[in-house]
Amino acid sequence: MTSFYLSHGSPMQAFENTPAVDFLKEFSNLHMHERPKAIIAISGHWDTAVPSVTVVSRNSTIHDFYGFPKELYELEYTAPGAPELAKRVKEFVLKAGFKTVVEDNKRGLDHGAWVPLMLMYPEADIPVIQLSVQSSKDGAHHFKLGRALASLKDEGYLILGSGTTTHNLRQLDSNATGVELWVKEFDQWLYESLTNNRYEDVINWSTKAPHARRAHPSSDHFMPLLVVLGAAGEAPTSERIHSSFERSTLSMAAFAFHGAKSEKKQPSV
Repeated sequence: MTSFYLSHGSPMQAFENTPAVDFLKEFSNLHMHERPKAIIAISGHWDTAVPSVTVVSRNSTIHDFYGFPKELYELEYTAPGAPELAKRVKEFVLKAGFKTVVEDNKRGLDHGAWVPLMLMYPEADIPVIQLSVQSSKDGAHHFKLGRALASLKDEGYLILGSGTTTHNLRQLDSNATGVELWVKEFDQWLYESLTNNRYEDVINWSTKAPHARRAHPSSDHFMPLLVVLGAAGEAPTSERIHSSFERSTLSMAAFAFHGAKSEKKQPSV
């Protein structure tokens, strides 16, 4: 009954020693009570005009970055696909009122999916499908997209959002020893909003959050959080399961959204 959002950071996570990497390596031991049947990954790096799902029997590895060491391009994460699950996801999303869902039978896993999954499940033996975000759409759209998937958690599927809690690449400083104040303020606002069940505020983050557009000049890395929040189902409780900062402007926070434990109503969208 739990869905998860994590911050994936740089593709160099595959080789780094950071608190966020340590968290990902321990994720399955600390936060999963059983092995998932398959993983539905929502990455900020697959941004499409309409919802799209990958329908492949075996995932390829997309090296969707440039200027990194050769060793990074040699990494492969060829987890099985789950075509039947992908078709069910499409069916659920259409039933939720979305007019179009595209089946993509060529796309592999982008680094927002395969890098954290390589750390979490290095054997690459759990089937994975991806569901895209639509940065041209608002928070309510993505919350509704997640709600369409909620029942799949009860069948043993892991619904995993992968973005970055703050994501302003133009203001990165790899040599910095501190964290920018605006990063801390956005991060704290999100933590307090989620853990106090202010989900309407989170859905409308672009007008409610401090420094919203500085934290996310584009919304693609925030929208996976709203999908997995929606996927938690009725009246979830939120738990921050990791907190750290990198390169002065990246919050690497991660959250778990547990299934209903109260009669409080979800926001209408």
